[in-house]
Amino acid sequence: MAKEENKNTKPSFGQRFINFFTGIGRSFKNMFHELKKVSWPTRKDLINYSVVVFVFMIVMGVIIGVFDLGAGALIKLITG
Repeated sequence: MAKEENKNTKPSFGQRFINFFTGIGRSFKNMFHELKKVSWPTRKDLINYSVVVFVFMIVMGVIIGVFDLGAGALIKLITG
């Protein structure tokens, strides 16, 4: 019965403070272990991926700009 009573009581402020920082430390430790498992791209791959993303952004910017100019011209034509 004594164990059931201990489960219902709140831990002291000091114990909660320690548990809080222990949890943060455990999170960083787990993150470090997971980052060791990551397969990082080579420098050549990273440059290639960056160029692809940059070109895609430029192409999409041009497409959206053309649609915006067309929509503006259409609104101007409608409103007269």
